[in-house]
Amino acid sequence: MSDTAANKALVVKAITALFIDGDAAAIDRYWGDPTGQYINHNPQTPNGRDGMRAFLAAAGPLTYQVGMAAAAGDIVMVHGRYERPDSTAVIAVDMFRVKDGRIVEHWDVLQDEVTDTVNGNPMFTVPAAAEAAA
Repeated sequence: MSDTAANKALVVKAITALFIDGDAAAIDRYWGDPTGQYINHNPQTPNGRDGMRAFLAAAGPLTYQVGMAAAAGDIVMVHGRYERPDSTAVIAVDMFRVKDGRIVEHWDVLQDEVTDTVNGNPMFTVPAAAEAAA
């Protein structure tokens, strides 16, 4: 497996463990370098593993769906859907930098999901290959 493919698989495994399986210990397994350093570019989330834990606590219960994932070298992008009870779903493109088998940096672009689109196309779909693997 190439480094790019391994990085993509690692990120999908990590976000699945954390956001879908609810495994908070995934933060320690997959996020941050060996000293725990993790850079977050989301302006509402602190740096570090503790910042990830604070984000999860503040977000409350949420569900997450993995959509398309793409990688180029050490950068992995995942198109996903976050949903909280009593809230509009958010469509995201989360971008991660991987170093030495760990997620060490994160950026995201977030938008409230619009279901009544002019073109009739949904903002989020799960690729057929991902559905078949589930």
